[in-house]
Amino acid sequence: MDFKDSDDEATYRATARRWLDANIAEHEAGHYPDDMAKAKAWQARKAKGGYACITWPREWGGGGGTPIESVIFGQEEARHAVDGGYFTIGLGMCVPTVMAYADDATKTRFVGPAVRGDEIWSQLFSEPAGGSDVAAIRTRAVRDGDDWVVNGQKVWTSGAHYSDYGIVLVRTNPDVPKHQGLTMFWLDLKAPGIEIRPIHQMSGGSNFNEVWFTDVRIPDTQRLGPIDGGWKVALFTLMNERLAIGTGGGVGPEDILAFAAQANGADGPLLKDTAFRQQLADWWVQSEGLRNTRMRTITALSKGQVPGPESSIGKIVAANQLQAIGNTAVEAGDQYGIISDPALTPLKGAFHAATMWAPGLRIAGGTDEILKNIIAERVLGLPGEMRVDKDQAFRDLPVGA
Repeated sequence: MDFKDSDDEATYRATARRWLDANIAEHEAGHYPDDMAKAKAWQARKAKGGYACITWPREWGGGGGTPIESVIFGQEEARHAVDGGYFTIGLGMCVPTVMAYADDATKTRFVGPAVRGDEIWSQLFSEPAGGSDVAAIRTRAVRDGDDWVVNGQKVWTSGAHYSDYGIVLVRTNPDVPKHQGLTMFWLDLKAPGIEIRPIHQMSGGSNFNEVWFTDVRIPDTQRLGPIDGGWKVALFTLMNERLAIGTGGGVGPEDILAFAAQANGADGPLLKDTAFRQQLADWWVQSEGLRNTRMRTITALSKGQVPGPESSIGKIVAANQLQAIGNTAVEAGDQYGIISDPALTPLKGAFHAATMWAPGLRIAGGTDEILKNIIAERVLGLPGEMRVDKDQAFRDLPVGA
């Protein structure tokens, strides 16, 4: 594992840092009507400078760069408080799927505007009856001439209420086993028959949505991949999703260490509490493990190699650690721990935000249990779980009580 930049990487880092220092100042000096407009302005500025979607081909609006250059720019951009969250799902999951499976006309129409931040995408996979089993999808698409008529419901769709387009996985053949009867499409989220309802979250936000489809017509020209071959397309999307969200984020051990240095526990200063100190040591070791695992990924990218399963491992550890740190800090505040006002709480309410967001992070991109199965079966080579539905037609699977 190599922790140092090569000469070329150091040169690129210095160039990226100079560009960021200059452009962040200009960007922050601008006036924007809302956060969305500000985020779009920054995305457009990055695209113009060749720093949006660095690894994508230039003909599709990308930077034509290498994976390690993308990592380096991401590290440098993280030093600044800029919000690119509106585009994470589209550019990290949806548009790569469009680039891999759509025709050239579709890619020409959509990739460039997405890179520039003109249009936002969301991913419609999860359903109320499916839980973590993506292949248990019941939203149905029936062929009608050159169109498909879609009926059903999706849930937990992040950003659907402000997105322009999306990719959707539907069931097109219920007479074969569940993994074999799925098809992927792209669609206009403003199309007739689509209803989007934001879900009120315990954090006070409403980033997740329920989405209903009532006789929504999707042309067959919007299909991504073969009919009934959507599972392979979905796996491509999920692979990108886990890589995109596998790095975690938010508060870490250094933050709760600073908090503990001036906070009191039940029996005196929190930093002198033996149980807390042991937990802090565990978090620190976990964080170092995550950092070294990410460095392993970066080293692989710098050598032109394909990273292994580190994103799945990182997501499990990072999401659970984020929840534990947030919970510990909030509980340490005793009766004051319920106060979430950023003006009155440590780190402007970052610990509360971690407590509220981490449960969702443990579900997004695959639950802890799903990812542990993936690591066990596909990395460690352990026997797979028994699946009684493997060879059963989807329509014959039991439902209800």
